[in-house]
Amino acid sequence: MRINKYLAECGVCSRRNADELVKQGRVSVNKKVIRELGYDIDVDKDVVFVDGKKVVKVTHYDYLLFNKPKGCVTTMDDSRDNKSGRPKTDAELAEAKPVENPDEKKRPRRTVVDYIGNDYKNKRLYPVGRLDYDSEGLLLLTNDGDLTYKLTHPSSEIPKTYIVKIEGTIEESDLAILRKGVKVDGVKYGHSKVKLTGIEDGNARLEVIIFEGKNREIRRMFEAVEKKVIFLKRVAIGDLKLGGLSRGGYRELNEIEIAYLKQLCENVGTNKQ
Repeated sequence: MRINKYLAECGVCSRRNADELVKQGRVSVNKKVIRELGYDIDVDKDVVFVDGKKVVKVTHYDYLLFNKPKGCVTTMDDSRDNKSGRPKTDAELAEAKPVENPDEKKRPRRTVVDYIGNDYKNKRLYPVGRLDYDSEGLLLLTNDGDLTYKLTHPSSEIPKTYIVKIEGTIEESDLAILRKGVKVDGVKYGHSKVKLTGIEDGNARLEVIIFEGKNREIRRMFEAVEKKVIFLKRVAIGDLKLGGLSRGGYRELNEIEIAYLKQLCENVGTNKQ
């Protein structure tokens, strides 16, 4: 079995993040550091370590729905992740220098771990996808690596619904541009569903549905039509809705919701909208 799949199934992190761990030299097999992506292990014989700690396979999966507040970084370890919650590259880690003057040390940012209960702090839960530091709303947490991989796979095209507020108003011609998809700094952002739902204090409020989930996708989309996002909240993933959960609150998914997510995974690659 490939090392990234094994780490995901053990609830360490997603396959994508497992590749980052390997590249950073944080994974060892039989106490020998590996840096080869795609490295195969014998699950019956090999012993795997991450940061010197033995990896133990998960026997029970947990699934949480979390209402991420603004000012919380989507990560379990802020020291190794950048502002968006994505793993730091080797270059970013190399640039990070210890603070010589303790008085100059910045206050740590709040992470997902600061919000989940003690019953989950000792479990290897990790976010399914991400929400930016300045964004809020529905975020799934689980130790089911296979589910995470499928839900976040580029081919899944699972709709994600957001409430968005921008500075000022917006013309129908700009909405048409956003619906077709835009390119910003060489990055192509696919089609979306965008609907104006109202004007509040001179600022437009919209419902936006995207199907990819690239880094800062919605903010970059609106940059393409010279609009600034001032509020961004994810309220649904597919038919799974945030509901009335308070900011910073979380709950376990019920069996019907878990079954629904697994059904979505079975349709990966066929969910064309």
